[in-house]
Amino acid sequence: MSDIGVRELKTRASEIVQEVEKRQTRYTIARRGRPVAVIIPIEKPRAQVSTENSAWAELLRLGKEIARGWQAPQSSVEILSETRR
Repeated sequence: MSDIGVRELKTRASEIVQEVEKRQTRYTIARRGRPVAVIIPIEKPRAQVSTENSAWAELLRLGKEIARGWQAPQSSVEILSETRR
C-alpha cells in the first residue's frame, strides 16, 4: 500500500484513481503525517458474479428446452418472412 499526503492527492487525483482502477493499487492518505483515509479498488461481490452466472446458465438451459420442443407448421424463415410483410 502506498502512502501519500493530502496535497499530493489533490495534485495527482486523476492519476491516482486510474492506478487504483487499473493496477488495483491501494493508497493510505495522510494528513500531517497521520493516516486518515484509504483508497482501495472496488471488487465485484462474489455473490453477484455467482448470481449472474446462474441466471445466464438458466437462460441457456431454457433456450435449449424450447428448441427441443419447438414444433411449428412453418420454418423460422417462413415465420420471419410473414412478420416482415
